Amino acid sequence: MKIPVPSSIPPATELGHVHFIGIGGAGLSAIARLMAQQGVTVSGSDAADSTVLRALADEGITCHVGQDASHLAGADTVIASTAVRDDNPEVVEAQRLGLRLWPRSAGMRSVMQGRRTIAVAGTHGKTTTTAMLTCALIAAGAEPSFAIGAEVASLGANARLGSSDLLVAEADESDGAFLVYAPEGAVVTNVDADHLDNYGTVEAYAAAFDQFVTAVTGFLVLNADDLGSRALATAARGQGLEVLVAGFADDADLRGHDLVIDGSTSTFHASLHGVSLGAVHLAVPGAHYAQDALLALGTGLLLGHDVDQLVAGLAAYTGANRRMQLLGEAGGVRVYDSYAHHPTEIRADLAAARAIADGARLVVAYQPHLVSRTRLYGAQMGVALSAADRVLVADIYLAREDPDPAVTPALIIDAVVGPEATAGGPVGTLPAVLLSGLRAGDLLLTLGAGDITTVGPAVLAVLTHGRRP
Repeated sequence: MKIPVPSSIPPATELGHVHFIGIGGAGLSAIARLMAQQGVTVSGSDAADSTVLRALADEGITCHVGQDASHLAGADTVIASTAVRDDNPEVVEAQRLGLRLWPRSAGMRSVMQGRRTIAVAGTHGKTTTTAMLTCALIAAGAEPSFAIGAEVASLGANARLGSSDLLVAEADESDGAFLVYAPEGAVVTNVDADHLDNYGTVEAYAAAFDQFVTAVTGFLVLNADDLGSRALATAARGQGLEVLVAGFADDADLRGHDLVIDGSTSTFHASLHGVSLGAVHLAVPGAHYAQDALLALGTGLLLGHDVDQLVAGLAAYTGANRRMQLLGEAGGVRVYDSYAHHPTEIRADLAAARAIADGARLVVAYQPHLVSRTRLYGAQMGVALSAADRVLVADIYLAREDPDPAVTPALIIDAVVGPEATAGGPVGTLPAVLLSGLRAGDLLLTLGAGDITTVGPAVLAVLTHGRRP
């Protein structure tokens, strides 16, 4: 559902009782937490129960499973997820009552009021970079507030109100939300066309990042290893922003070099304008995570913090939920889960998984997310998945779209070259399909932005109770 952004957005403390439709999602739950921690009366609903809903309830937020008009009793402001449909009974009731009905972006902007915001944008790596930056700033004593698109184990949550006026926020471009913000500083991890169901063309997607940068007031950190990110530098400098380009490219201002990936860890050395800053150790694997760490480090340095403290904070980062997350091991099978749903993300995660597997067989179960994305990138997804030893492709997760009989998992499967690739069917039956072919020693990686999150735990539950592949 497309809800217009209001022309005037007051601070969260002036919104009265705020009700969230879709509060179990990563974006809305973060905003709800920050508002509640400011003393705002918060409630919310979601279509299904979840660990997030239960955690919010434990924090004193009234949460409803299922959606009904009665849930809006006492509400003054309603904030709805993009995935909510026009005929949602709570949306209909909010309109009938004449309540403020806001999109997620307006809710986040209300939390930003009166705070120095650092916004982390980009097609890939937003969550990891935001989380790494937050960990680094906490280690440096900055005490920031933060809002991240996933639960982060080392932080204990996806959002928390800090004691300083600094706010680190993941800035999502999928629905144009990041265009509502006016941050002091910003990071752009990369610009790699996606969400064309919203933007329409590759050019329009790139133009949105150009527009995002125009709202930044202080500094911009860009990825030296991504052409789309680097392309923003000239205009940014032209508007007077301080620009730092970070990455592994030889001409980067903040340069990483001598990257070593050892199983589930990574180490590299960093230098700023040719001056060595020493080694950076990460508890997560993969070249893409090392890039994210450089962006976080560069942001911390521009904010004036000590490099050793920032590096210590980066070392303390142990990963975010659904970002190459180890779910467990049973029956000799290690099970990881990741949010990757774009060809670039799939390639990066499979490269990291190969390092972790250390010669073991890599089995990947992938759930495509959105018909529009599969139509556009299905063949590229298949090519990226070719780095596995066995591939199962589940039915497409429709989310906010309707099915298209011409867009099926076959678009992906037919493009896989090398490994065995088959249709996995519905997510509900995928664990049984996987178990019939898993062997002791395998590394199983589940990928996708939909409900494939249920597959890894289901496989582990069976293996734990005595079924050895």
